[in-house]
Amino acid sequence: MSQYSLNLIFIGLSFALYIGIAIWARAGSTSEFYAANRSVGPVMNGMATAADWMSAASFISMAGLIAFTGYDNSTYLMGWTGGYVLLALLLAPYLRKFGKFTVPEFIGERFYSRTARIIAVVCLLIISITYVIGQMTGVGVTFSRYLEVSNSTGLWIGAALVFVYAVLGGMKGITYTQVAQYLVLIVAYTIPAVFIALNLTGHVLPQTGLFGSLNGGGEKFLTTLDRVVTDLGFTSYTGHHKSTLDMVLFTLALMIGTAGLPHVIIRFFTVPRVADARKSAGWALVFIALLYTVAPAVGSMSRFNLTTTMWPGAATGETFSQPAVSLEDIENSDQLGWMRNWQVTGLLNWEDKNGDGLIQHYNDAATDGPAAEMAASQGLQGNELTTVNNDIMVLANPEIANLPGWVIAIVAAGGLAAALSTAAGLLLAISGAVSHDLVKGAFNPNISEKGELLAARISMAVSILVATLLGLNPPGFAAQTVALAFGLAASSIFPVLMMGIFSKRINQQGAIWGMVAGIVSTLIYVFIYKGWFFIAGTNMLEDNAANWLFGISPASFGVIGAIINFGVAYLVSNATEEPPVEVQELVESIRVPQGASGATAMH
Repeated sequence: MSQYSLNLIFIGLSFALYIGIAIWARAGSTSEFYAANRSVGPVMNGMATAADWMSAASFISMAGLIAFTGYDNSTYLMGWTGGYVLLALLLAPYLRKFGKFTVPEFIGERFYSRTARIIAVVCLLIISITYVIGQMTGVGVTFSRYLEVSNSTGLWIGAALVFVYAVLGGMKGITYTQVAQYLVLIVAYTIPAVFIALNLTGHVLPQTGLFGSLNGGGEKFLTTLDRVVTDLGFTSYTGHHKSTLDMVLFTLALMIGTAGLPHVIIRFFTVPRVADARKSAGWALVFIALLYTVAPAVGSMSRFNLTTTMWPGAATGETFSQPAVSLEDIENSDQLGWMRNWQVTGLLNWEDKNGDGLIQHYNDAATDGPAAEMAASQGLQGNELTTVNNDIMVLANPEIANLPGWVIAIVAAGGLAAALSTAAGLLLAISGAVSHDLVKGAFNPNISEKGELLAARISMAVSILVATLLGLNPPGFAAQTVALAFGLAASSIFPVLMMGIFSKRINQQGAIWGMVAGIVSTLIYVFIYKGWFFIAGTNMLEDNAANWLFGISPASFGVIGAIINFGVAYLVSNATEEPPVEVQELVESIRVPQGASGATAMH
């Protein structure tokens, strides 16, 4: 059976499963649409939360980021998992006890202000739209590669599928669909990793294979990888090269950004009891760890496979004594068919700059070492593997390792499951913000439940259309600022939730000005250093460490924005009147533990 047929079967079966669940779990009330009628158990909710969280960025991009940077990008693993510890301890049980449907609704009622609720909606929309564009774009890329359709056709297919199970089912349908999507994506991620770990190290578990030895030799796998990449002029894989301060701030930004992401938080509104919210966060961390502990192995092994493909003698220390891969081999070899397949997508490309018929992959910026000596002696004109997009490493890894066709097909299904599960969660957060917080909360408080449900479905459909159109023609900044959503959540949503739960003194003026100061300062910093301001066609400041304020990267600034938010809220609150007594009593009741383990929340 052809690879295309296998891809079609596996993707088609997964889509049939998602649509079947959507029809079975159709939402019939606002409670089912927004919070699955608060009937989801902690284990199932933990699994759905994991799928909601592990987007195309986790499934497709994270291992690629680790593959090309190594140790320094372990911050993604620490930050993204650490955020769930904060959620479990500081936010989830208290927000569940408050018993509302959306994050802006909590902020509006806790700070007794429609303005605070609307500002929270604006923050939520900016965060969620930034995220969802990336998910829809990932759907298009995956479809274009595996189903051999155009990127735009793939996007519309993905949008149609999300429309069916998200608009029909709401949170109820999305929850059960995400459970199925988690099972698909974790199997799709783990099976290729097991195959590759066995091939390279003889270990069944990729986690232990990462620290094992290469088959046929006594040298540790990571030691070999370090030698291979440094011979080619790249920095050592296991070395630490970034600013420690920036790494700490970036990890914290990811942690508090994760804890402040609205589409993650609303998952904890679906459980029956307050105690289940904390259990859900714990189970989510377990299910996420099943993938996140495999990701370092996938990243390092894919980097090794790519390098030894380009230089067949690299693994044995004969990198430059054996010729690099030839154009003839790339064009004719079945083993290198993956390079031809991915060149079509534009995510992988090469150029024979010196016309010798070989494609030399090395760091042409290196001034000493074997790579520089080789380049000088052979008169090379630069690295000839001109494009290797981080996003291809997980999807292409099974092909690079020459694994069976069914493994490649299940990876395709897993990549789509990861992108679609998160897209659905984000779209639900957007829909709830528009229909529940704007339509009902701000403009039409007397709307009937049937009318609100219709508004929720219409806003969901419009959101899917907008996300698809932006995915077809993504604005330049969307691709450049993967961490922008985390910085915005860290600087706007997380601080106001923390202060709303743990401080009776923070009032509506403090919350409003704190959110505004946090999000505006973060946006300004990111915009400047990402080159989105132009003077006479020139970027104001180039995005590099030499220009960053105190060496703080734009992706790490969310922590500073959060500090600004906390500081402004505290100063403004202490300069103005205290919150009303009933609001202070409300804050106290949210934190009181008695009965929390068994009591159901207010409705």
